[in-house]
Parts: sequence; structure tokens; C-alpha cells
Amino acid sequence: MLGVWGYPPALKVPQDWGFRGLKRVSEHTRVMGLDIGEKRIGVALSDPLGIMAGALTVIERTTDEAAVKQIIDLARENEVERIVVGLPRSLDGSLGKQAQAVQSFVDLLKIRTQLSVVTWDERLSTVAAERTLLEVGMKRDKRKKRRDSLAAAFILQGYLDRERSNASGPNQDLS
Repeated sequence: MLGVWGYPPALKVPQDWGFRGLKRVSEHTRVMGLDIGEKRIGVALSDPLGIMAGALTVIERTTDEAAVKQIIDLARENEVERIVVGLPRSLDGSLGKQAQAVQSFVDLLKIRTQLSVVTWDERLSTVAAERTLLEVGMKRDKRKKRRDSLAAAFILQGYLDRERSNASGPNQDLS
């Protein structure tokens, strides 16, 4: 009798098994995505295989130190190995005032944690999150609470998709 993935139930899935032939870094490779705003920080989390991103929570940003502590606690709690922070570039690709503020926050986060912290272009992620919430008919007060974490999920999903396409190489079939 074969199990769900075609292995006998008594056997464990090999360590190098991954989605569509991609290798996992470890048993629990999770990536956290952040959408940093002036008042709130949206938080998203990947699945253990690093395939899908999902909205997790919103952190109310009182001070940078308190926000960094909450992020590190969430990362530890969810066995995160990397943090992806959305960098709000202007449409022409330049870094404006908000991007510089986010970069300062990223610098503080890098000082406070040993995890890998990378930035990712987040252009229009909040707009996409807002449109998605409008399409599902969510009321205005609920949209405000969910928008930031959904924007973080959009940022993280873009990063995960790029990582998977880079890992597979140009000649590998991902269908």
C-alpha cells in the first residue's frame, strides 16, 4: 500500500525531496514577508516548502525597537530562516523618502537578528491587496485591518516565485 506521495507509509520522505524536483534547504524552511508602513507592519509567512505565502498578522508600530522584537519573536515561533522586506520604490525605480525609512528599519532588523534579511521591490503591492479585498466584498473597516498583511503576502509570494524560478534553472520544466 502506498501513502499520499507514493511512498510506503512506513518510509519517510527523503531530505532532498522538494516541490517539482527542487531541493528543500531543511525540514522547516519558512520565509517571512514584511510590508512596513508608518503605523503598521504587515506580516506574511511561507509554507515550509517555500511555495506559497499567506497573510499572518499585523503589528502595530509604536516604536521601531518594539516592532523589531515582535518580528523576531514571530520569526522564532514560526522557525523562519529568512525575512523579506518590501522596499517601496517609486514607479521610476528610485528610492524616495518612505524607502529610506524602510531601509533604516531593515538596518536595525539586521543588527538585532542573525537571520538573513533581504529587500524586495514592493511597488503596487498595497494597491493589489486593496483591490483583492474589494473584489471579495470586504467592508472598509475590515479591509484596513487585513490590507497590510495581505500586501506582505503579495511581496513574499513575488520573492518566492522568483527564488523558485532561479533555483530551477532555464531548462527545467515547472509545469
